Amino acid sequence: MDTLTRDALTVLQPGFTGTTAPDWLLRRLGEGLASVGLFGRNIASDEQLSALTARLRAEREDVLVAIDEEGGDVTRLEVRTGSSFPGNLALGAVDDTELTRAVAGELGRRLAACGVNLNWAPSADVNSDPGNPVIGVRSFGADPALVARHTAAYVEGMQAAGVATCAKHFPGHGDTSVDSHHDLPRVDVDLATLEARELVPFRAAVAAGTKAVMSAHILLPALDPRLPATLSPAALHGLLRAPVGKGGLGFDGLIVTDGMEMRAVADNYGIERGSVMAVAAGADAICVGGGLADEETVLRLRDALVRAVRDGELSEERLADAAGRVRGLASWAVGAGSRVVPAPEVGLVAARRALRVTPSAGYAPFDGPVHVAAFTPLANIAVGDETPWGVGAELERLLPGTTSGTYGRDTASADTVLRAAGERRIVAVVRDVHRHGWMAAALSALLGARPDTVVVEMGLNQALPVGALHIATHGAARVCGVAAAEVIAGVRVASA
Repeated sequence: MDTLTRDALTVLQPGFTGTTAPDWLLRRLGEGLASVGLFGRNIASDEQLSALTARLRAEREDVLVAIDEEGGDVTRLEVRTGSSFPGNLALGAVDDTELTRAVAGELGRRLAACGVNLNWAPSADVNSDPGNPVIGVRSFGADPALVARHTAAYVEGMQAAGVATCAKHFPGHGDTSVDSHHDLPRVDVDLATLEARELVPFRAAVAAGTKAVMSAHILLPALDPRLPATLSPAALHGLLRAPVGKGGLGFDGLIVTDGMEMRAVADNYGIERGSVMAVAAGADAICVGGGLADEETVLRLRDALVRAVRDGELSEERLADAAGRVRGLASWAVGAGSRVVPAPEVGLVAARRALRVTPSAGYAPFDGPVHVAAFTPLANIAVGDETPWGVGAELERLLPGTTSGTYGRDTASADTVLRAAGERRIVAVVRDVHRHGWMAAALSALLGARPDTVVVEMGLNQALPVGALHIATHGAARVCGVAAAEVIAGVRVASA
């Protein structure tokens, strides 16, 4: 196979379906493909994942095995059980960078043990818009300095475990009201605001040595009035790559695109043209596979890149440079090794520390079964709807006889919950209640009828409903639910 075609394959980071590597993927690894992206559908257990990555490395020793494992709400390693690690917002709420470093290190250690060496994390976005539909608890918070110091700690902790980090979503997805999975977000801020807010954590990530940065499919007219950041030379070459002394971030590592099949790019440019434009703009690796996970997609993108070079739309040198950066990171990963001491309980420790509990006078822990009412919004695509969340499972263990019900937009009402609860006390579990009018209305009516209801907020803690007890977990990881249930059942006391 000629060098041009091999380079075109090298810059792709495709996914696949199933829990074993398909023949077509193994064959393409032999032809130059250097990266594989894993999703929840590819993972059944640590043992199965280890066998899968070993099979990939039997074909190509230095293959980059990438995953979107943020911990917290976004988990692929524990997609069917919920994460053993709280997410970014919980870590930001604690604001102990040593704890963040330890959590990232232990998560990285577990990923490395399963053969994963590139994590599409952390989110370095400053969540300046609390109504943001896609970032939210995935961010360390709304303060740029806080987000910056925890982004740096996360990068240092995970890379100490031998897993490359990929700070995302450059130049910042926190001030958007549109999910780029569905449409093209527009961020109308001036360059001074961008510098003082969005770029602060990314500069910290670069200074901490992050091996990769992921671009965002967002339009910032002050930076580029026409092209989203993923496709914009001004964003990637002119800002991310430019030397610090010339106003850039001076990043010399791997630039990875967000998923090219996301509608912000796919609907406006198509994935083939979008991939060519991204590489021409300065991206080095094309992420695809969340939705399109087949050999045909890989061949379409490979051939589009080759054709663009031959037609003069993409320089051969730019493609070769991108492929070289991919191979360079793969070489680093082979020799990285781990310097992390195992800390298996650090995730639960962090989740307990992240709780914010507002007690009412005279509150006493439950000593009998309760009814858990989970008010459940539609999950965004990044989180997915496979991963369980809430406090029901843990309360059923701690308080035998406890029951749980799930209530959505069309079924959430105080009367429905009250009928299901009977004489039992109620624990209402919500997720971003400030963003969902139907949820806020149902919760208000429930508290009016049963003011002794306990409220557990597992999203952003923007509202403070008055109940017998209010618990903010700052995320919906399994360990966050465990920590909240311990307080409700009186197993552990958390301070306000």
